[in-house]
Amino acid sequence: MIIGRLIGWLVTAAALMAVGAKVVASLESNGYRGLTIGELWYLLNRDSLNLMQAVTQRYLLPVLWDGVVVVLLQPAWIVLGVTGPVLVLAFSGRGERR
Repeated sequence: MIIGRLIGWLVTAAALMAVGAKVVASLESNGYRGLTIGELWYLLNRDSLNLMQAVTQRYLLPVLWDGVVVVLLQPAWIVLGVTGPVLVLAFSGRGERR
């Protein structure tokens, strides 16, 4: 439970960093410059992104990759900003009695 909450908080922190990166990039380019989750993944580890695409299209359903691409085209701060708090709430353990 605590590991799930910790991952949730780390993802939320990554969302805040993505917002900061978006703001800095927008100020530098004098216009909106969003960072998508796909760009972020590519910047962090491009080999794993290419491997994930190859495995999904070759060994799983090729149509499944189209669903992944939809997520990869979304702004990073939104995807991470939703995923982080959901993980924190899901692993909070408020429904348990000790």
